[in-house]
Amino acid sequence: MRKSLSLAARLAGAAAIALAAFGAPASAADYPTRPITLVVPFAPGGSTDLVARIVAQKMSEILKQQVVVDNRGGAGGSLGAGVVAKAEPDGYTILMATVATHALNPALYKKITYNAETDFTPITLLVNVPNVLTVNPKFEAKSVKELIDMAKKDPGKYAYASSGNGSPLHLSGVLFNKLAGVELTHIPYKGSGPALVDVIAGQVPIQFDNLPSSIEHIKAGRLRALGVTTAQRVPNLPDVPAIGEALPGYETYSWNALFGPKGMSPEIVKKLNEAGVEALKDPVVKQKLTDATAVIVGSTPEELGEHVKKELAKWTPIVKESGATID
Repeated sequence: MRKSLSLAARLAGAAAIALAAFGAPASAADYPTRPITLVVPFAPGGSTDLVARIVAQKMSEILKQQVVVDNRGGAGGSLGAGVVAKAEPDGYTILMATVATHALNPALYKKITYNAETDFTPITLLVNVPNVLTVNPKFEAKSVKELIDMAKKDPGKYAYASSGNGSPLHLSGVLFNKLAGVELTHIPYKGSGPALVDVIAGQVPIQFDNLPSSIEHIKAGRLRALGVTTAQRVPNLPDVPAIGEALPGYETYSWNALFGPKGMSPEIVKKLNEAGVEALKDPVVKQKLTDATAVIVGSTPEELGEHVKKELAKWTPIVKESGATID
């Protein structure tokens, strides 16, 4: 009996060793050993999806494992972000986050399934994407200063279009009103496309939009750009001033950053950060992103964490001031 027990124990021990050798997750040193899912919390075709696919392709080459884009749209990006927040922190599910998922939605949504600061591991801030203030070419204002002067003279007379209530573009207008001391009336649309159609047609005179959506219309003369929303001018439109040149302190932009779930090992974070930053340095990637009007950053994880704190501190009071809430 003792010999049988001893043999059973030895067999059990051998099985445990085999399981540890072949069934256990690979160590951080071996990472990655299988494809990585990059969750894009919006539908295909938008600027976030575009940046994700450009960067993912190069990261796949660097990491020698496929980085697969998985579009999980809904609730302004909150659904996809929530999926990643609850994923295993093994580095195989990561998020392409935006100003919406990590700075606006926590204040906009009454019910949200994640904490933007504590439920994620920062990896790298990839790019900033400028927004732009445009008007119909027949509109009287030829500059930001002229628009402000007109709006002060006739409070509430002029309206601006955006892609929807609580969107970054709506809130770009809220910040403009606050800093300029004016009352541009907000007209929300279901997306930038319908808003563009009406501004070009002259139904609404003014719009805040993502620059990638508007730039070809600006170049073709269908829209007049009064200013970009970033602190500096952008290379794609060097003659268009930054709004902040006429309205000190004004700065808004969209951004794209990589996050993983909380609890990721520092070694895996380091590998993903290095792959993301290296991808941004590739000449082909740089050109594609620049053509899409993205401004390349490539931050450390620590810098991204601080960025989120600053964005939350900036946007939370603006969201509350706008009165926009989503159940």
